[in-house]
Amino acid sequence: MSVLSDRDIAVALAAGRVRVEPYDAADLQPSSIDLHLDRSFRVFRNNRYPFIDVRSPQPDLTELLSVKDDEPFVLHPGEFVLGQTIEWVELPDDLVARLEGKSSLGRLGLLIHSTAGYVDPGWKGKLTLELSNVANLPIALFFGMKIGQISFFEMSSPVDRPYGSAGLGSKYQNQAEPTASAFFQDFHGKAK
Repeated sequence: MSVLSDRDIAVALAAGRVRVEPYDAADLQPSSIDLHLDRSFRVFRNNRYPFIDVRSPQPDLTELLSVKDDEPFVLHPGEFVLGQTIEWVELPDDLVARLEGKSSLGRLGLLIHSTAGYVDPGWKGKLTLELSNVANLPIALFFGMKIGQISFFEMSSPVDRPYGSAGLGSKYQNQAEPTASAFFQDFHGKAK
């Protein structure tokens, strides 16, 4: 498995093998593309359920909020919310990707994912971010700010069943907003 260089990423984008929209060539880094924060956030409402039951749908567990162009979304210490990238990302069946935070934001205590940094071959959609503030002060987040970077890895061969294929249980294909967990579907055999 090898990491695509800036040159290889540009070729993959130009050929349509990888799709990142919107895309600005200024966001191309030596081995990644910078991604930006969208305006929608999914906030947990801890007053609606006594606990998170991973086996049951809990549709009111989170609430979708949006900020205006220059309005900050303030993430308090210890708080966890879901956000998303502005960019829509699509991968072919022979590339995987890694989503990582910007080091400058990490140095302020902002984590952009806890476990969802891996992007499967065949993925299509906006990337949901698992935003956590591990600092001692609130962090103001703004629509359009650089939030992370995505790097691409070439696989030894194309996969037989890309993400979204029938029978895989791919729950988040084509997501266009910060998407709450659908883990409960694993207990009911209804994964999509």
